[in-house]
Amino acid sequence: MAFEKDLAKSAFEGELILASSSARRRQLMSEAGYDFRVQAPSVGEDRLHRQAPQVLAESLAYAKARQVADTLERGVVVGADTVVALDGEIIGKANDRAEARRILTRLSGTTHEVITGLCVMNARRGERLIGAETTRILMKKLTGNEIDAYVHSGEGIGKAGAYAIQENGDRFIRKIDGSFTNVVGLPMKLLAAFLDTMKELVYRD
Repeated sequence: MAFEKDLAKSAFEGELILASSSARRRQLMSEAGYDFRVQAPSVGEDRLHRQAPQVLAESLAYAKARQVADTLERGVVVGADTVVALDGEIIGKANDRAEARRILTRLSGTTHEVITGLCVMNARRGERLIGAETTRILMKKLTGNEIDAYVHSGEGIGKAGAYAIQENGDRFIRKIDGSFTNVVGLPMKLLAAFLDTMKELVYRD
């Protein structure tokens, strides 16, 4: 199933830094037409997993943006983190094929949530905007063979929820309620709104 990307773009024209090593986030920002550079943070993600899903996503997005912003004299830093939750419980990322199989088996046939926390921070003054986008995903009931084939491909390793919707994981999805780019890893409409607000802070006297 093909889904339309909601590639909204802000008129922000200042120095923009993406605090992420994610190729998916880089691709979304490039496709939307942003001029930016990448500076990946080194924030650990396991220490905050006892928090509620939205709080966790926002906390990690802020931690990533803050870590990069602290090394800069100027510029606007974008930090993001994506989590998958089922019935309020964070599912996590698949570190290996066994975990990917377990996660996909659990998500099969469910409606779960993909939550991306977003932080946009002015490195010079420290102003920050923090929020999150939530998208509900209806996944079809997967057969054992479908799960095994996908796990064997390795595509879901390192991905929240053990699937990559922008690659071949989209064939498992029956319905998306909300932002598609949020599921990929960066809610572009929310980012554009944050940058529109931030440009007023960056260029003020």
